[in-house]
Formats: sequence, C-alpha cells, structure tokens
Amino acid sequence: MSVVQNGEEAPTSYFIGKKEDIIKAKRVLKFMNGRDVLVIYHEGKFYAMDAHCYHAGSSLENGDIEEINYKLCIVCPSHKYKITLAEGEGLYKARDPKEKNPTPCWFSKGIKQRVHTVLEVDGDIYVRMSEERGWIESDYYQSEKQRQERQKCAEICAVDEGES
Repeated sequence: MSVVQNGEEAPTSYFIGKKEDIIKAKRVLKFMNGRDVLVIYHEGKFYAMDAHCYHAGSSLENGDIEEINYKLCIVCPSHKYKITLAEGEGLYKARDPKEKNPTPCWFSKGIKQRVHTVLEVDGDIYVRMSEERGWIESDYYQSEKQRQERQKCAEICAVDEGES
C-alpha cells in the first residue's frame, strides 16, 4: 500500500494499527514483506526495527529500553547487547588501554540492526521498510531458514516445559 504524505506518494508502507492502540500496547510485532518487525512506542516517539537481535537472533520484543550516551537503546534480553532505537547501531563499553587511568566509555560497533521508518497518517501507523542497501547483520535472522529454526526451538522448549 502506498501512503500519501505531504501531498506525495511514499514508497510502499505497511499498516501496523491505530496510533492509540499502539501507544497502549507500547510494542507490536508484525510480519511484513518477509521480515519480522518490532514497532516500539517510547517517550512519545515510534521506532521500528528487525525483531531479532543481530547477535544471535533472540527476540527483542521484551528488551528493556535504556538511555546510553544520550541515545535510546533496546537491550537484548538474552545477551544484553545494546542497540540504538533510531539508527540500529550496536554499542559496547570498553576502556582505552593506552590511557594511564582508563575510564570506561561507550563505543560504536557500527550499524548492526536494520531499522525501518514509522509514518503516522490520519491516526494510523505505517512502517516503510528500510531502503538501506547492502548487508546488515540482523538480515541473517530474517530468512525463511531462520524462521523454521526458531519454530523448531520453540516446539522443543514447549515439549521440555511440559515434561517438567
């Protein structure tokens, strides 16, 4: 579906839901254009990114949101990787061993998580998929093969929990 924005037709966008419903839910997980996308409402702003962490494919849906180095980040619940909501940049804390008294600082790993554009049109929320060219690490977890692997793991976990 194309969305008209400021009198111009925007590239294909996907309807997510009514703005007020997403604000209440805070997070919405949608499958669109072959990708699992997480839409987040936090502190008056909407964000969208690939739903599975670039590091090991864990779901980001329940990740905490923290401000790190003046940037809002989602923290992967599985391995605590920090990913900026706006850019998809991976952040890590380290010390510069060349300093006499090294102080921990935040550094960038670069863009690791594919982020998408959120549009609001007449009280409806849409996501326009990233047009960023080239490979971004979270792309790996968007394949059909990875979806099947996650499904298998979920089924095994469900069986294991039933035996407990």
